[in-house]
Amino acid sequence: MNLLYCGDSNIYDGLIISLLSIIKYTDEQLNVFILTMKYKDYKPLNNNHIKVLNKIVKEVNKDSSVQLIDITDIVNNCLPTANINTRFTPYCMLRLYADQIKEIPDKILYLDNDIVAFKDITPLYNTDITKYELTGVLDYWGKHFYQNRIIKKNYLNSGVLLLNMKLIRESKLFEKCRILCRDKKMLLPDQHALNYLANSKKILPRIYNEQAKLTKKTVIRHFTTTFKFFPKFHTQTIKPWNIEELHNTLKVYELDDILEKYKKIRND
Repeated sequence: MNLLYCGDSNIYDGLIISLLSIIKYTDEQLNVFILTMKYKDYKPLNNNHIKVLNKIVKEVNKDSSVQLIDITDIVNNCLPTANINTRFTPYCMLRLYADQIKEIPDKILYLDNDIVAFKDITPLYNTDITKYELTGVLDYWGKHFYQNRIIKKNYLNSGVLLLNMKLIRESKLFEKCRILCRDKKMLLPDQHALNYLANSKKILPRIYNEQAKLTKKTVIRHFTTTFKFFPKFHTQTIKPWNIEELHNTLKVYELDDILEKYKKIRND
């Protein structure tokens, strides 16, 4: 199973929890690729992080591995200039450079670092995407406001994307997205670009990227920013490593066994 994450050192906590949750439900070989870069005052992930992550995935399958790929030079060749100073860090757009990296296989599952598995993700990975550039779940809020067609809702959340890199390389989808992010300022840069430029998308069941509330059927929970309307309108961002808020506000306790392992790893 090929997995892709992207980011700087700030995603380290999320990577630990995400990978711990995945190996809890599968002993499949995991080939994990992590893209990082050097940019201004941001600190990229380093080999010390990767040693810890490798130890985690090898607990259940000795053939699993985590590989860090620094793509600083590649990104500098086409910086997302128009969106470089938005509320999203430049690292959010690193996945759009995956087509230029020879190590990235033809099929790979991209995951945000605030993704947690609550069941085996193997059925998701085994989805047939032969005819599609990418597959994902509708964005919980964006499906109401952003869509390519007036009638059909097809605006995907980019936190969980099963990618057909062979088709993406052939269609130059990521290249087109990079150019759009370079030239046009957007609210959700990479997500907007992928949705509006993709030629073929497959919509997956909500259980594979639950952005609102954990249910008994949830396979993947995405702890993304949500909107709250009472007592007044505000945004709410609670990540898996925000343990106190996870318990007190979201009332999520199902992660506690994983969080105990996470705390031990971070304290070692």
